[in-house]
Amino acid sequence: MPKAVFPGEIHVVQTPQEAERAVAYLKTCPLLGIDSETRPSFTKGQTHKVALLQIASEEHCFLFRLNLTGLTLPVILLLEDPRVVKVGLSLKDDFMMLHKRAPFEQRSCIELQEFVRPFGIQDKSLQKIYGILFGRKISKSQRLSNWEADVLTISQQQYAATDAWACLNIYNKLQELKRTGDFEIEAEGEEKLE
Repeated sequence: MPKAVFPGEIHVVQTPQEAERAVAYLKTCPLLGIDSETRPSFTKGQTHKVALLQIASEEHCFLFRLNLTGLTLPVILLLEDPRVVKVGLSLKDDFMMLHKRAPFEQRSCIELQEFVRPFGIQDKSLQKIYGILFGRKISKSQRLSNWEADVLTISQQQYAATDAWACLNIYNKLQELKRTGDFEIEAEGEEKLE
């Protein structure tokens, strides 16, 4: 399968001022894809806080380096904004980790693992769902890299942006299928159901 790559502009957000400017843009978008990355721990009992929060529109993805800025008030207000829909996968886990940085009440969030169910998609991983819908593969090669590194590599940036954008893409595709009714659900061990 060919690789899916975020086609837009990636912005690395490393200061509270940059975060404020990024959120001003993101609040103008009715729908966003979100994801987060945490530095992996290879030592038993040791955990890290969320290092990166990725928020993507169709054209731009902002990589908020929370290990440098913390969870700033503008970002919190965006997560709480009921007018901006946030789409992600395993959001419960993401928010549980983000709540360790600051308290907030997320609003208008869509969990893709729930959203795909009526379409007969059994697999719950981003890679599988994306592959089923688009015939493209999402690389996971950077997943266990150091998200607290001084500088994020181009590969890390691309990986992080693609994950958030892929959530948006999946949601838009499923909404289109729901509108057109242009899908069939195959039952296990049976022919296609109409």
